[in-house]
Amino acid sequence: MNSVHFSSGTGEHAVVITRVAEQQWHAVENGQVVGRGDASRRPDGRLFISIDSWHDTVFDQLATAMLADLPRPLYTVVDEADLDLTSSWERAGFEARRREWEYLVPTDPRVTGLDSVQPPSGVTTVPAGEAQEVPLRALDRAIRDEVEAAVGWQAMPAEVLPRPDGTTLLDPSKYAVAAQSDHYVGLVRVSPITRQPRIGLIAVRADRHRRGVARALLAHALGSLHRSGTATAWAEVNESNAAAVALFEGVGAQRVSSNLELVHR
Repeated sequence: MNSVHFSSGTGEHAVVITRVAEQQWHAVENGQVVGRGDASRRPDGRLFISIDSWHDTVFDQLATAMLADLPRPLYTVVDEADLDLTSSWERAGFEARRREWEYLVPTDPRVTGLDSVQPPSGVTTVPAGEAQEVPLRALDRAIRDEVEAAVGWQAMPAEVLPRPDGTTLLDPSKYAVAAQSDHYVGLVRVSPITRQPRIGLIAVRADRHRRGVARALLAHALGSLHRSGTATAWAEVNESNAAAVALFEGVGAQRVSSNLELVHR
């Protein structure tokens, strides 16, 4: 793999940046690895990079080498509270693309106020693992088409974007759905992570908005977690999604941190 020599390092010796693998770079000074860079392609095809180093100079040198080797656009994600890391990426030419709030969500219906919430008239909730796969996939595709026609799925986190082969729904057992007549009209996905279950997605067909379907799905998901002995769940919400922010904050979810997705075009 190619190497790049930098005359200034963290001490008296030059730093050598080497692309040691297709998606990995090392910064070596005086025979010691003083920094690492990695690239990974997400399921939607976007290329994300990360850099781990103790010194700003080495970070900048790794960033320069990686940017020279990789195609644009490039993405990275940082904890917004880490001002030094954010500043390092900005020096490399990255800028904020989206902000995602991270929430800690109580599951106790006496706390959330969801104890008396029921689905709208004519709507029933199908628990996770019981939804029929064919109509579930049809709902997923329909909702994606609606979002794409509105704000676009590029506004969504990488994990819910279409994969290169067109697959958009990997594990149907994680989804509970709202059903009306013989159609599915809404869905919620919960990833049953042992320490902190994660509410990964709540979505409702556009013609069923503002009828309480999303609130009923959230009540079902949180209630199920509460009955299983889980006190809190985790959720991430795009700051521009006012409806989702209102939904979670309306049930007492606490905003605990935020992540920035940065892009270099």
